[in-house]
Amino acid sequence: MAAALPSSSTWKPFISSFTSSLIVKPTHKISPQMALNNSSITTAATTTSNISNAYTGGRKLPILLFDVMDTIVLDPFYQDVPAFFRMSMKELLECKDPTPWIEFEKGLIDEPELARKFFKDGRSFDLEGLKNCMKRGYLYIDGVEELLRALKKDGYEMHAFTNYPIWYKMIEDKLKLSTYLSWTFCSCIFGKRKPEAQFYLEVLNCLKVDPASCIFIDDRMRNVEAAIEAGFTGIQFKNADLLRKDLSIHGIDISMNEPNENQDVAEVLE
Repeated sequence: MAAALPSSSTWKPFISSFTSSLIVKPTHKISPQMALNNSSITTAATTTSNISNAYTGGRKLPILLFDVMDTIVLDPFYQDVPAFFRMSMKELLECKDPTPWIEFEKGLIDEPELARKFFKDGRSFDLEGLKNCMKRGYLYIDGVEELLRALKKDGYEMHAFTNYPIWYKMIEDKLKLSTYLSWTFCSCIFGKRKPEAQFYLEVLNCLKVDPASCIFIDDRMRNVEAAIEAGFTGIQFKNADLLRKDLSIHGIDISMNEPNENQDVAEVLE
């Protein structure tokens, strides 16, 4: 429940469409105006050829770090959840307490406490029904699974770097993201959320790599800017096609078209 559609300041703000890409040195501050004028903001401390083709101790670099909600998986909060409560989004935001979900994402409270605190007036609701509603809404964003499959085939190391509660296991049960990446950096496990600087440092401590050896992809600009400030290469996700183009800027060129198994080999090689 943290994505890129209109919401209150607590929920992920709407990100407007951007029209160009910009490469920024990690030592440069990214101003709000710059953020609003670019479709993706990236930073690279090494040349594209060096970072994309490097191998360190058997690891292919760069390492790819993906936000999950509204970057890989559609977030059901903005459509399915209001419908579940028979409310408009505006009505839901007015009567829910924003704090418990953040605590739940950090692993500070459990499901029963979330249910008790979810609404400001303490009203009860069908928690299992809400979970089932959300699980039905979890779907891959168009083109993203194919992109992940191609990256996996090319040997790139990929990790989820996401703000989400223990319910990430419901996403895994349905969509099997672990086929392509590891659920390594979840806020409910680390007790931290993006864009907290300490969370990015935890990632680097775990991966044992220089930040310039990591590419971070997230639909939320604020999280991308925090990654850039930490020295990562940062890309704002808009859609799968633009992400593929942004990755190619950094030397990650992948083919989205695989030969048909029944197609003649000689025909493929022509």
